[in-house]
Amino acid sequence: MDRLLIRGGRVIDPVNKVDARLDLLVAEGKVAALGQSLDAPEGVRVVEAAGKVVAPGLIDMHVHLREPGREDEETVETGCLAAVAGGFTAVAAMPNTDPVTDNQAAVGYIIREAIRSGYATVYPVGAITKGLAGESLAEMGGMIEAGAVAFTDDGHCVNSAEMMLKAMKYSTIFDVPIINHCEDKSLVGGGAMNAGLVATRLGLAGVAAESEEIIVYRDCALARLSGARYHVAHLSCARSAGIVERFKAEGVRVSAEVTPHHLVLTDAAVEGYNTNAKMAPPLRRTEDVAALRKALAAGVIDCIATDHAPHHYNEKEAAFADAPNGVIGLETAFPVLYTELVLGKVLSLGALIEKMSPAPARVLGVRGGSLAQGQIADITVLDLDTKWSIDKNSFYSKSRNTPFDGMQVTGRAVATVVGGRLVWELGG
Repeated sequence: MDRLLIRGGRVIDPVNKVDARLDLLVAEGKVAALGQSLDAPEGVRVVEAAGKVVAPGLIDMHVHLREPGREDEETVETGCLAAVAGGFTAVAAMPNTDPVTDNQAAVGYIIREAIRSGYATVYPVGAITKGLAGESLAEMGGMIEAGAVAFTDDGHCVNSAEMMLKAMKYSTIFDVPIINHCEDKSLVGGGAMNAGLVATRLGLAGVAAESEEIIVYRDCALARLSGARYHVAHLSCARSAGIVERFKAEGVRVSAEVTPHHLVLTDAAVEGYNTNAKMAPPLRRTEDVAALRKALAAGVIDCIATDHAPHHYNEKEAAFADAPNGVIGLETAFPVLYTELVLGKVLSLGALIEKMSPAPARVLGVRGGSLAQGQIADITVLDLDTKWSIDKNSFYSKSRNTPFDGMQVTGRAVATVVGGRLVWELGG
């Protein structure tokens, strides 16, 4: 196990209210010391971080690793390598694989593959229902024993209120979050993008915001009834944020995430039938982007998650209505968000780190998100001065379906430490 001295960086640790130029010593996989002018013990590897930011490792609570089933799009190994290249030390893997992650063996397989690859930590998220079919509960207890940290049918909405209530009640035994992909299927129909002027002009069927709002409201009410921990995945609409705010004010245990693309892009990105801007829920209006930013800054939305969704090049080359939903995001999230939200004065740098590290750790109930002495040494070193152009051909991910290709950004991860091991360095 590496022994590291990360020297002279600006350490930002929102949980412990640290923002100072310090050295950070790592030993036995944990933060051993944090202070000024620390001695480098014999044999320790020194990482010079002068002019850089040293932060708790970023955590992405919504990632599709595609393995098993679609190893042509991504594997646990390539997804984890993309994660650490983006500064993420841990990711939560969604269960819509083939076969579905709805049993103990499937959860164990993902964890073993992550350990074998040796990059980011992977926290499997199990399916709520068997086969994502929405008809009967999956083996939640067995999956928790194997290492699952939450449950969702992501990619599919649990449309039955009865089934969702049953899942929420059962989850209270383990006190783990239930996550829902909030889209009422009966309203989505054949919709391919946000309902509005752009959809009308392009002649594409639209998806109304109400398809999300109805499910968010229903699930929050069910969380109040059951006492469960409920989390809204990839929230996209202004009124959905308002619903979350209302139920939070009542004391209901609800949390929410938002993606970088819903914070930065509008449905105008679909112009030209750009399939790399096709996703579910779809990109919304300018007013929604503004409301999501405001809700994030106010704490109504708890955290940022990428919804990293790799797709094969050929699949995205289809006609817009036929192309699959989803974009990748692990390697672009921090630079896009730093450029748009921090330099754009929506969030402070400390607040952005809070939304990308401590907050998802709290929602999932996993380790990380802190640089206090004795904590797991999951660390991200960030260069905030570098200006660069996103190039999809440079990604570690197997897929290239990003809406941010060619975007001029500032800032990027330059080193990532997982469990005390330096697993990735820019140019290393």
